[in-house]
Amino acid sequence: MTEANARSRPHCFVLQVRPDLLDEYRERHAEVWPEMLRALRDAGWSDYSIFARSDGLIVGYVETPDLVEAQRAMAATEVNARWQADMARFFLGLDGAPADEGFEVLDLIFQLEDQLSRVEGNS
Repeated sequence: MTEANARSRPHCFVLQVRPDLLDEYRERHAEVWPEMLRALRDAGWSDYSIFARSDGLIVGYVETPDLVEAQRAMAATEVNARWQADMARFFLGLDGAPADEGFEVLDLIFQLEDQLSRVEGNS
């Protein structure tokens, strides 16, 4: 990783939003509650982005040193409990788990900067 993100690691995850609610899901994320944004930052979530496919597939990307710890820190906040309860109806296949705990984490298999660093001797 580059020096700028040496402390954080990239994480990617997927979720499924109900296709009939995707437009509303997009609208809700256009203006996330300010206290939720601050809680995410304070819990160690950075460079957090969410992407959506037209069928409701959601792909999230976040950088944090420890995803499990970042999830625990968010779970301990009151604002996250409210946000998760408010957003629960959007998701499919979570079996009652909050979205931020029920998502499927993808394995990182390639990172350009890591490989460039190795081949160019900049480690």
